[in-house]
Amino acid sequence: QVQLVESGGGLVQEGGSLTLSCVASGRTFSSNSMGWFRQPPGKERDFVAGISVSGRLAEYADSVKGRFTISRDNTKNTIYLQMNNLQPEDTAIYYCAVGLYGSSWHRRVSSEFGFWGQGTQVTVSS
Repeated sequence: QVQLVESGGGLVQEGGSLTLSCVASGRTFSSNSMGWFRQPPGKERDFVAGISVSGRLAEYADSVKGRFTISRDNTKNTIYLQMNNLQPEDTAIYYCAVGLYGSSWHRRVSSEFGFWGQGTQVTVSS
C-alpha cells in the first residue's frame, strides 16, 4: 500500500522553529517532484514549497520565502520542510504531495500533485 506520512507538527511559539518530515512507503518517489501545501482553518489548501526530482531546485510561496526550506533525501524516500521564524499565520494543517509531472514542483497548484499524505497540524501561538 502506497502511503505518505507526515510528522513533526506541533505547537510552537511565535518565532520558533519546526521541521516537518514526509516519508513515502510502498513505492519510491525519487523520480517525482514533491511539494508541501497547507490549509489554515476555514481556508483553502495553498502551495507552500516544491522541490525538483534532484532536489537542486526549489520554489516557495512568497509568504514563506526566506523562512522555510524544503529538502529531500531520495535514499530515505523522505522530504522535509524546515520552518523558521514561525508566525501565527503559519498555523495550518501541512500536507506533502507527489508531483504528477517533472515540472510540478514550481507550478504552485494542487492540481499538479496527485498523491497526498494525511497532514500534520502546526499551531503557532502569539
